[in-house]
Amino acid sequence: MSQFTIRTGSWDELKNDAKLIREQVFIQEQQIAVEDEWDAEDAVSVHFVIYDQDQPIATARLLQNNSVGRVAVLKSHRGLGIGKLLMQQITQQAKHQQREFLKLSSQVHAIQFYAGLGFKVEGEQYLDCGIPHIDMRLLFAGA
Repeated sequence: MSQFTIRTGSWDELKNDAKLIREQVFIQEQQIAVEDEWDAEDAVSVHFVIYDQDQPIATARLLQNNSVGRVAVLKSHRGLGIGKLLMQQITQQAKHQQREFLKLSSQVHAIQFYAGLGFKVEGEQYLDCGIPHIDMRLLFAGA
């Protein structure tokens, strides 16, 4: 996996690459409306982008309220452990910032992926942009 690099930064620093991935995954592939994809949280979140050499292939953001969102891996790079690498980086960052937990709204098909990283299901399923989701949370030791 040595060809993969991860950049962490602000929206201003990473928006061109993050937008490219999110447009492909959420707007084109999952048919999410453009107005539902972009929000004010981007400007105040920490962003993560994984590159395969110079090509951006995965992204996510960490909000101020400990919520992980907009986790996306390009279809061409799924099944290679990229999502796990991305989530491990976010978890490491959150621990470094002494956050007590992470939470996310998982698409139902991804529950097992997040459960494998230690996240636990909370509550009932609900629809977000027409896609079934469920809330999940990861508590850090000592929290």
